[in-house]
Amino acid sequence: MAGFLEQDWTRIHRDTTFRPVTPLLALCSAGYGVGVRLRLWGFRSGLFRRHRAPGPVISVGNVTVGGTGKTPFVIMLAEWCRRTGYRPAVLSRGYGGRHGDKVMEVSDGQGIKADAGACGDEPWLLANALDGVPVIVSKKRVLAARYAGERFGCDLFILDDGFQHMELERDVDVVLVDAAHPFGNGRLLPWGPLREPVRRIRRADACVITRCGKETAAEKTHRLLAGMFPSKPVFRSDHVPYGLCFPRTGKVHAPGFLKGRRVAAFAGIADPDAFRESLEGLGADVVCFRGFRDHHRYRAGEIRDLLREMKARGGEYLLTTEKDWPRVSRFVTDLSCAGYLSIRLELVSGRDAFFTMVRKRIERAAGAPGPGSVESVL
Repeated sequence: MAGFLEQDWTRIHRDTTFRPVTPLLALCSAGYGVGVRLRLWGFRSGLFRRHRAPGPVISVGNVTVGGTGKTPFVIMLAEWCRRTGYRPAVLSRGYGGRHGDKVMEVSDGQGIKADAGACGDEPWLLANALDGVPVIVSKKRVLAARYAGERFGCDLFILDDGFQHMELERDVDVVLVDAAHPFGNGRLLPWGPLREPVRRIRRADACVITRCGKETAAEKTHRLLAGMFPSKPVFRSDHVPYGLCFPRTGKVHAPGFLKGRRVAAFAGIADPDAFRESLEGLGADVVCFRGFRDHHRYRAGEIRDLLREMKARGGEYLLTTEKDWPRVSRFVTDLSCAGYLSIRLELVSGRDAFFTMVRKRIERAAGAPGPGSVESVL
Protein backbone atom coordinates (compact mmCIF):
# COMPACT_ATOMS: atom_id res chain seq x y z
CA MET A 1 0.00 0.00 0.00
CA ALA A 2 2.83 2.41 0.86
CA GLY A 3 4.38 1.87 -2.58
CA PHE A 4 1.02 2.53 -4.22
CA LEU A 5 0.57 5.81 -2.35
CA GLU A 6 4.10 6.97 -3.21
CA GLN A 7 3.46 6.95 -6.95
CA ASP A 8 4.27 10.04 -9.03
CA TRP A 9 0.63 11.11 -9.19
CA THR A 10 1.23 14.22 -11.27
CA ARG A 11 2.72 12.07 -14.02
CA ILE A 12 0.02 9.40 -13.71
CA HIS A 13 -2.77 11.97 -13.87
CA ARG A 14 -1.43 13.30 -17.16
CA ASP A 15 -0.59 9.91 -18.67
CA THR A 16 -2.86 8.33 -21.29
CA THR A 17 -0.75 5.20 -21.93
CA PHE A 18 -1.48 1.76 -20.48
CA ARG A 19 0.77 0.74 -17.58
CA PRO A 20 0.80 -2.24 -15.17
CA VAL A 21 -0.95 -0.18 -12.49
CA THR A 22 -3.69 1.02 -14.90
CA PRO A 23 -6.27 -1.78 -14.23
CA LEU A 24 -6.12 -1.17 -10.47
CA LEU A 25 -6.43 2.58 -10.97
CA ALA A 26 -9.36 2.11 -13.36
CA LEU A 27 -11.18 -0.11 -10.84
CA CYS A 28 -10.65 2.40 -8.02
CA SER A 29 -11.72 5.21 -10.34
CA ALA A 30 -14.98 3.43 -11.17
CA GLY A 31 -15.78 2.99 -7.49
CA TYR A 32 -14.95 6.61 -6.79
CA GLY A 33 -17.24 7.69 -9.63
CA VAL A 34 -20.17 5.79 -8.12
CA GLY A 35 -19.57 7.52 -4.80
CA VAL A 36 -19.44 10.97 -6.46
CA ARG A 37 -22.72 10.40 -8.30
CA LEU A 38 -24.48 9.14 -5.19
CA ARG A 39 -23.29 12.12 -3.15
CA LEU A 40 -24.43 14.65 -5.75
CA TRP A 41 -27.80 12.87 -6.04
CA GLY A 42 -28.15 13.07 -2.26
CA PHE A 43 -27.82 16.85 -2.29
CA ARG A 44 -30.03 17.31 -5.36
CA SER A 45 -32.78 15.16 -3.88
CA GLY A 46 -32.68 16.86 -0.50
CA LEU A 47 -31.49 13.73 1.28
CA PHE A 48 -28.45 15.67 2.50
CA ARG A 49 -29.13 19.04 4.10
CA ARG A 50 -27.61 22.29 2.84
CA HIS A 51 -27.02 25.32 5.06
CA ARG A 52 -27.00 29.09 4.58
CA ALA A 53 -24.23 31.27 5.93
CA PRO A 54 -25.14 34.55 7.65
CA GLY A 55 -24.32 36.46 4.46
CA PRO A 56 -23.49 35.97 0.77
CA VAL A 57 -20.96 33.25 -0.08
CA ILE A 58 -18.42 33.24 -2.92
CA SER A 59 -16.97 29.80 -3.62
CA VAL A 60 -13.59 29.32 -5.30
CA GLY A 61 -12.73 25.79 -6.40
CA ASN A 62 -11.88 23.41 -9.20
CA VAL A 63 -12.71 19.95 -10.52
CA THR A 64 -9.14 18.62 -10.29
CA VAL A 65 -6.66 17.88 -7.54
CA GLY A 66 -3.42 19.79 -7.57
CA GLY A 67 -2.61 23.44 -7.93
CA THR A 68 -4.81 25.61 -10.11
CA GLY A 69 -4.05 28.75 -8.11
CA LYS A 70 -6.95 28.79 -5.66
CA THR A 71 -4.95 30.40 -2.84
CA PRO A 72 -3.70 33.45 -4.80
CA PHE A 73 -7.14 33.80 -6.37
CA VAL A 74 -8.79 33.86 -2.93
CA ILE A 75 -6.26 36.49 -1.81
CA MET A 76 -7.09 38.68 -4.81
CA LEU A 77 -10.82 38.23 -4.25
CA ALA A 78 -10.66 38.93 -0.50
CA GLU A 79 -8.64 42.11 -1.07
CA TRP A 80 -11.21 43.31 -3.63
CA CYS A 81 -14.07 42.61 -1.22
CA ARG A 82 -12.37 44.56 1.57
CA ARG A 83 -11.59 47.52 -0.71
CA THR A 84 -15.20 47.52 -1.86
CA GLY A 85 -16.41 48.03 1.70
CA TYR A 86 -17.48 44.54 2.70
CA ARG A 87 -16.22 42.75 5.79
CA PRO A 88 -15.12 39.41 4.29
CA ALA A 89 -13.88 36.27 5.98
CA VAL A 90 -12.15 33.32 4.34
CA LEU A 91 -13.46 29.88 5.23
CA SER A 92 -11.19 26.88 4.70
CA ARG A 93 -11.18 23.19 5.48
CA GLY A 94 -7.52 23.33 6.43
CA TYR A 95 -6.22 20.30 4.54
CA GLY A 96 -3.37 18.60 6.40
CA GLY A 97 -3.93 20.54 9.63
CA ARG A 98 -4.37 19.12 13.14
CA HIS A 99 -7.50 21.06 14.04
CA GLY A 100 -9.78 18.00 13.90
CA ASP A 101 -13.47 18.91 13.97
CA LYS A 102 -12.96 22.19 15.82
CA VAL A 103 -13.48 25.70 14.51
CA MET A 104 -10.02 27.29 14.47
CA GLU A 105 -9.28 30.99 14.24
CA VAL A 106 -6.21 31.15 12.03
CA SER A 107 -6.29 34.95 11.82
CA ASP A 108 -8.45 37.70 13.27
CA GLY A 109 -7.41 39.95 10.40
CA GLN A 110 -4.74 41.62 12.53
CA GLY A 111 -2.40 38.73 13.35
CA ILE A 112 -1.87 35.01 12.89
CA LYS A 113 -3.18 32.85 15.74
CA ALA A 114 -2.12 29.35 14.59
CA ASP A 115 0.89 27.70 12.99
CA ALA A 116 0.74 25.94 9.63
CA GLY A 117 1.00 22.49 11.21
CA ALA A 118 -2.19 23.08 13.17
CA CYS A 119 -4.31 24.83 10.54
CA GLY A 120 -2.85 23.61 7.23
CA ASP A 121 -0.59 25.25 4.65
CA GLU A 122 -3.16 27.18 2.63
CA PRO A 123 -5.01 28.81 5.57
CA TRP A 124 -1.68 29.94 7.05
CA LEU A 125 -0.62 31.38 3.70
CA LEU A 126 -3.97 33.19 3.38
CA ALA A 127 -3.65 34.59 6.89
CA ASN A 128 -0.09 35.72 6.23
CA ALA A 129 -1.07 37.52 3.03
CA LEU A 130 -4.35 39.17 4.08
CA ASP A 131 -4.68 42.20 6.33
CA GLY A 132 -8.08 42.94 7.82
CA VAL A 133 -9.60 39.63 6.68
CA PRO A 134 -10.21 36.86 9.25
CA VAL A 135 -9.33 33.31 8.18
CA ILE A 136 -11.34 30.58 9.87
CA VAL A 137 -10.87 26.82 9.53
CA SER A 138 -13.44 24.07 10.04
CA LYS A 139 -14.49 20.90 8.27
CA LYS A 140 -18.03 22.25 8.60
CA ARG A 141 -17.69 25.56 6.82
CA VAL A 142 -21.12 26.78 7.99
CA LEU A 143 -19.79 26.72 11.57
CA ALA A 144 -16.77 28.76 10.45
CA ALA A 145 -19.09 31.28 8.77
CA ARG A 146 -21.23 31.65 11.88
CA TYR A 147 -18.12 32.09 14.02
CA ALA A 148 -16.77 34.83 11.72
CA GLY A 149 -20.13 36.57 11.62
CA GLU A 150 -20.64 36.55 15.38
CA ARG A 151 -17.06 37.33 16.45
CA PHE A 152 -15.94 39.77 13.75
CA GLY A 153 -19.18 41.03 12.20
CA CYS A 154 -18.26 39.59 8.79
CA ASP A 155 -20.97 40.03 6.17
CA LEU A 156 -19.40 38.20 3.20
CA PHE A 157 -17.78 34.76 3.12
CA ILE A 158 -15.22 33.37 0.68
CA LEU A 159 -15.23 29.60 0.55
CA ASP A 160 -11.71 28.35 -0.25
CA ASP A 161 -11.66 25.13 -2.30
CA GLY A 162 -15.43 24.99 -2.11
CA PHE A 163 -16.76 23.58 -5.39
CA GLN A 164 -17.27 20.09 -3.92
CA HIS A 165 -18.38 21.39 -0.51
CA MET A 166 -22.09 21.05 -1.20
CA GLU A 167 -23.19 21.45 2.43
CA LEU A 168 -22.89 25.24 2.24
CA GLU A 169 -25.11 27.23 -0.11
CA ARG A 170 -23.23 29.71 -2.26
CA ASP A 171 -24.22 32.77 -4.27
CA VAL A 172 -21.23 32.90 -6.61
CA ASP A 173 -19.49 29.72 -7.78
CA VAL A 174 -16.13 30.20 -9.53
CA VAL A 175 -14.19 27.27 -11.01
CA LEU A 176 -10.48 27.61 -11.79
CA VAL A 177 -8.90 25.67 -14.66
CA ASP A 178 -5.17 25.40 -15.32
CA ALA A 179 -4.26 26.62 -18.81
CA ALA A 180 -1.58 24.03 -19.57
CA HIS A 181 -3.18 20.99 -17.90
CA PRO A 182 -6.92 21.66 -17.66
CA PHE A 183 -8.17 18.14 -16.90
CA GLY A 184 -5.11 15.87 -17.11
CA ASN A 185 -5.96 12.56 -18.74
CA GLY A 186 -9.68 13.19 -18.22
CA ARG A 187 -10.13 10.38 -15.67
CA LEU A 188 -11.59 10.44 -12.19
CA LEU A 189 -9.45 9.86 -9.11
CA PRO A 190 -7.18 8.02 -8.59
CA TRP A 191 -6.64 7.15 -12.28
CA GLY A 192 -6.82 10.81 -13.21
CA PRO A 193 -6.94 14.17 -11.44
CA LEU A 194 -10.70 14.73 -11.63
CA ARG A 195 -12.62 15.10 -8.38
CA GLU A 196 -15.83 14.88 -10.38
CA PRO A 197 -16.72 14.70 -14.09
CA VAL A 198 -15.82 17.77 -16.15
CA ARG A 199 -19.45 18.27 -17.16
CA ARG A 200 -20.25 19.23 -13.56
CA ILE A 201 -18.63 22.61 -14.26
CA ARG A 202 -22.06 23.52 -15.64
CA ARG A 203 -23.26 24.31 -12.10
CA ALA A 204 -20.58 27.03 -11.78
CA ASP A 205 -21.30 30.68 -12.51
CA ALA A 206 -17.97 31.35 -14.21
CA CYS A 207 -14.67 29.74 -15.20
CA VAL A 208 -11.28 31.38 -14.72
CA ILE A 209 -8.29 30.01 -16.60
CA THR A 210 -5.11 30.33 -14.54
CA ARG A 211 -1.42 30.51 -15.52
CA CYS A 212 -2.18 32.10 -18.87
CA GLY A 213 1.42 33.24 -19.43
CA LYS A 214 1.71 30.66 -22.20
CA GLU A 215 -0.67 32.14 -24.76
CA THR A 216 -1.05 29.03 -26.94
CA ALA A 217 -2.12 26.83 -24.01
CA ALA A 218 -4.45 29.53 -22.67
CA GLU A 219 -6.16 29.97 -26.03
CA LYS A 220 -6.61 26.22 -26.46
CA THR A 221 -8.16 25.83 -23.01
CA HIS A 222 -10.39 28.87 -23.58
CA ARG A 223 -11.76 27.32 -26.78
CA LEU A 224 -12.28 24.00 -24.99
CA LEU A 225 -14.32 25.59 -22.19
CA ALA A 226 -16.28 27.83 -24.57
CA GLY A 227 -17.19 24.78 -26.66
CA MET A 228 -18.24 22.65 -23.69
CA PHE A 229 -20.08 25.42 -21.80
CA PRO A 230 -21.12 28.05 -24.37
CA SER A 231 -23.28 30.01 -21.92
CA LYS A 232 -20.58 30.16 -19.24
CA PRO A 233 -18.40 33.30 -18.98
CA VAL A 234 -14.69 32.47 -19.18
CA PHE A 235 -11.97 34.77 -17.85
CA ARG A 236 -8.19 34.56 -17.91
CA SER A 237 -5.64 35.13 -15.16
CA ASP A 238 -1.94 34.73 -14.57
CA HIS A 239 0.42 34.22 -11.65
CA VAL A 240 2.67 37.22 -11.22
CA PRO A 241 5.84 37.26 -9.04
CA TYR A 242 5.20 39.78 -6.28
CA GLY A 243 8.28 39.90 -4.10
CA LEU A 244 11.33 38.03 -2.85
CA CYS A 245 11.24 37.72 0.95
CA PHE A 246 14.13 36.88 3.29
CA PRO A 247 12.55 36.46 6.76
CA ARG A 248 15.88 36.19 8.63
CA THR A 249 16.93 39.70 7.60
CA GLY A 250 13.44 41.11 7.08
CA LYS A 251 14.38 42.23 3.57
CA VAL A 252 11.89 42.16 0.70
CA HIS A 253 13.15 42.65 -2.85
CA ALA A 254 11.38 43.21 -6.13
CA PRO A 255 11.34 40.10 -8.36
CA GLY A 256 13.96 41.71 -10.62
CA PHE A 257 16.48 41.17 -7.81
CA LEU A 258 16.97 37.62 -9.08
CA LYS A 259 18.36 38.56 -12.47
CA GLY A 260 21.80 36.98 -12.83
CA ARG A 261 21.77 35.50 -9.30
CA ARG A 262 22.88 31.91 -8.76
CA VAL A 263 20.25 30.13 -6.68
CA ALA A 264 19.37 26.70 -5.35
CA ALA A 265 15.64 26.05 -5.17
CA PHE A 266 13.08 23.47 -4.12
CA ALA A 267 9.30 23.13 -4.00
CA GLY A 268 6.73 20.75 -2.57
CA ILE A 269 3.71 21.84 -4.61
CA ALA A 270 1.50 20.17 -7.21
CA ASP A 271 3.76 21.28 -10.08
CA PRO A 272 7.30 21.96 -8.75
CA ASP A 273 8.68 22.60 -12.24
CA ALA A 274 6.39 25.61 -12.55
CA PHE A 275 8.32 27.22 -9.67
CA ARG A 276 11.63 26.56 -11.37
CA GLU A 277 10.29 28.09 -14.57
CA SER A 278 9.19 31.17 -12.62
CA LEU A 279 12.69 31.66 -11.21
CA GLU A 280 14.31 31.20 -14.59
CA GLY A 281 11.79 33.56 -16.13
CA LEU A 282 12.99 36.22 -13.68
CA GLY A 283 16.56 35.72 -14.87
CA ALA A 284 17.86 33.54 -12.03
CA ASP A 285 20.58 30.99 -12.71
CA VAL A 286 19.13 27.89 -11.01
CA VAL A 287 22.26 25.90 -10.16
CA CYS A 288 20.31 23.06 -8.51
CA PHE A 289 16.65 22.26 -8.05
CA ARG A 290 14.66 19.57 -6.26
CA GLY A 291 10.94 18.93 -6.50
CA PHE A 292 8.92 17.21 -3.77
CA ARG A 293 5.36 15.92 -3.54
CA ASP A 294 2.59 18.39 -2.76
CA HIS A 295 2.38 19.20 0.98
CA HIS A 296 5.71 17.43 1.58
CA ARG A 297 6.81 17.50 5.22
CA TYR A 298 10.47 18.43 5.12
CA ARG A 299 13.24 16.89 7.18
CA ALA A 300 16.35 18.67 8.38
CA GLY A 301 18.57 16.31 6.39
CA GLU A 302 16.89 17.27 3.12
CA ILE A 303 17.60 20.94 3.71
CA ARG A 304 21.21 20.23 4.71
CA ASP A 305 21.67 18.32 1.44
CA LEU A 306 20.29 21.25 -0.55
CA LEU A 307 22.58 23.69 1.25
CA ARG A 308 25.62 21.50 0.58
CA GLU A 309 24.76 21.27 -3.10
CA MET A 310 24.12 25.00 -3.30
CA LYS A 311 27.57 25.77 -1.85
CA ALA A 312 29.26 23.18 -4.06
CA ARG A 313 27.73 24.78 -7.15
CA GLY A 314 28.43 28.34 -6.11
CA GLY A 315 24.86 29.30 -5.29
CA GLU A 316 24.10 32.51 -3.39
CA TYR A 317 20.54 31.90 -2.20
CA LEU A 318 18.27 29.03 -1.20
CA LEU A 319 14.72 29.70 -2.40
CA THR A 320 11.35 28.02 -2.11
CA THR A 321 7.68 28.91 -2.56
CA GLU A 322 5.60 30.98 -0.16
CA LYS A 323 3.44 27.90 0.41
CA ASP A 324 6.48 25.78 1.37
CA TRP A 325 8.02 28.32 3.72
CA PRO A 326 6.01 27.48 6.89
CA ARG A 327 7.04 23.82 6.57
CA VAL A 328 10.73 24.58 6.21
CA SER A 329 11.27 27.79 8.18
CA ARG A 330 12.35 26.05 11.40
CA PHE A 331 15.32 24.52 9.58
CA VAL A 332 16.58 27.80 8.11
CA THR A 333 15.74 30.44 10.72
CA ASP A 334 19.41 31.41 11.07
CA LEU A 335 20.14 31.58 7.34
CA SER A 336 20.11 35.03 5.76
CA CYS A 337 20.38 33.41 2.32
CA ALA A 338 17.08 31.49 2.65
CA GLY A 339 13.86 33.00 1.37
CA TYR A 340 10.72 32.54 -0.66
CA LEU A 341 9.11 33.98 -3.78
CA SER A 342 5.71 35.54 -3.18
CA ILE A 343 3.14 35.17 -5.99
CA ARG A 344 -0.05 37.11 -6.69
CA LEU A 345 -2.77 36.43 -9.21
CA GLU A 346 -4.11 39.00 -11.66
CA LEU A 347 -7.02 38.83 -14.06
CA VAL A 348 -5.63 39.53 -17.52
CA SER A 349 -8.92 39.55 -19.43
CA GLY A 350 -12.45 40.57 -18.48
CA ARG A 351 -11.49 42.00 -15.07
CA ASP A 352 -14.27 44.60 -15.00
CA ALA A 353 -16.84 42.09 -16.24
CA PHE A 354 -15.81 39.53 -13.64
CA PHE A 355 -16.11 41.86 -10.65
CA THR A 356 -19.34 43.36 -11.98
CA MET A 357 -20.81 39.84 -12.12
CA VAL A 358 -19.62 39.10 -8.57
CA ARG A 359 -20.97 42.39 -7.25
CA LYS A 360 -24.41 41.92 -8.81
CA ARG A 361 -24.77 38.41 -7.43
CA ILE A 362 -23.70 39.54 -3.95
CA GLU A 363 -26.23 42.36 -4.00
CA ARG A 364 -28.97 40.02 -5.20
CA ALA A 365 -28.16 37.58 -2.38
CA ALA A 366 -28.05 40.33 0.23
CA GLY A 367 -31.29 41.86 -1.06
CA ALA A 368 -29.83 45.36 -1.21
CA PRO A 369 -27.05 47.29 -2.97
CA GLY A 370 -23.67 46.78 -1.35
CA PRO A 371 -21.33 49.54 -0.15
CA GLY A 372 -19.97 51.95 -2.74
CA SER A 373 -20.48 51.57 -6.48
CA VAL A 374 -19.14 48.96 -8.87
CA GLU A 375 -17.26 51.52 -10.91
CA SER A 376 -15.46 52.97 -7.88
CA VAL A 377 -13.66 49.75 -7.05
CA LEU A 378 -12.79 48.34 -10.47
